[in-house]
Amino acid sequence: MKKLAIPNNLTTMAYNSIKEYIVNGRLDDNSRLTEEFLSTQLGISKSPIREALNRLEAEGLIRIEPRKGAYLRRLSPSEVSDLFDLREALEVHVMRTAKMTPALLAELRQSLKRQRAFLKANDKTHYIEEDVHFHAELAKATGNARLCSVLENMQNQVWLMRRKSYDLSSSTAPGHHDVIVKALEDKDRVKAEAAMRNHIRSVCERLLEFLEVQQPETEGTGTDSRLAS
Repeated sequence: MKKLAIPNNLTTMAYNSIKEYIVNGRLDDNSRLTEEFLSTQLGISKSPIREALNRLEAEGLIRIEPRKGAYLRRLSPSEVSDLFDLREALEVHVMRTAKMTPALLAELRQSLKRQRAFLKANDKTHYIEEDVHFHAELAKATGNARLCSVLENMQNQVWLMRRKSYDLSSSTAPGHHDVIVKALEDKDRVKAEAAMRNHIRSVCERLLEFLEVQQPETEGTGTDSRLAS
């Protein structure tokens, strides 16, 4: 008898649900996720859950340890440096290729307004979400879906650290964003590229300083792709 394949939609649904659980901050560094727990919570078999966890591990959000479970991925300083180096290259490319329209510029201004309001209210979650939205809107303006997907994944990895390091760059980011928007409004792409590069490097430097104080340089990447029940 031929083994039936796992329905793609069920795996995708499990993936989306687990990812939302992680990104919403419901899993701390020492908590673990097991196939048995997720199977009970989601009401589905372990097979699609295993596939979903493998996908999340491949995206760098979790690490899977043999016979233990899944844990949040802890990025080392060198991994953070590599991540932001790539992010800088991609987001500077966005500044060169995004199609600027009056509607997009107006949305960027509104996003910046919302960022400042959330920052003033100390609404960390919504502030970070709005920060991510600002960058995502620019990426979408390139019309490059693959680029948007890569940047979204990178933002998800950065999110795991930003929950702890919110105060490091939150107060300065709107200022950087303002410079970026002004340059785009003035149709000065060179200035926009420089502003984005300066913004990404500033955030990276602050995160690296934070990590050097908070954790030793460890890779912690896990290699086994199966979970114990």
